[in-house]
Amino acid sequence: MATEPKAHSKANGELARYSTGERLTHWGVALGYIVLFLSGLSLFHPFFFWASSLFGSAALMRILHPFVGVVFAVLFYAYALRLARDNRWNPSDSEWMKHAFAYMNKEKELRVEGKYNAGQKLMYWSMVAVIAALFASGLLIWRPYFAPTVPLDVRRLASVAHAALAFVMFVGIGIHVYAAYWTRGSMRAMTRGTVTRAWARFHHAGWYEKVAGKDAP
Repeated sequence: MATEPKAHSKANGELARYSTGERLTHWGVALGYIVLFLSGLSLFHPFFFWASSLFGSAALMRILHPFVGVVFAVLFYAYALRLARDNRWNPSDSEWMKHAFAYMNKEKELRVEGKYNAGQKLMYWSMVAVIAALFASGLLIWRPYFAPTVPLDVRRLASVAHAALAFVMFVGIGIHVYAAYWTRGSMRAMTRGTVTRAWARFHHAGWYEKVAGKDAP
């Protein structure tokens, strides 16, 4: 049997999937998203203004929202850069996409060659684009720093785009959370940093063979 790389091998037979730094950054991004979602919802419509009480006051919430947005973007891209290599598209991903619905309905098993499947890669790249657009549109409407220098029509367009992009992100995050819950064992990877060999072999066979050795049982 091939020797397992020490960086991925665990004494109890589990495989390391995420480092402590990656997990902390991931949960930091998750916390930032929750703050942004609740404060953004309150700013979006009076019906949701009750959420401002969670921040102490509406004034404090208005101040926090953009600053948390900057921290969120920095954390996200710091994390995303580490994952970029594993999220490059390859021919097997196109094949996976052809049978994605059959896979989700458990009608077909699909071999995943890398650390992430095609669905996860689409989620990754869509969030890279959406968060960049949210950051840019947010700067254009950020009072009192940038908004006063931006033409009114541009600010209005940026406000609409910011709200629409926030909704797209909400849907994407919802899918991400559901998929993590639906795929039994996935939450363990982001809480403990490890996965069982059976989980890795079943969901990400190519990655399993790479980290555990091609002759691994």
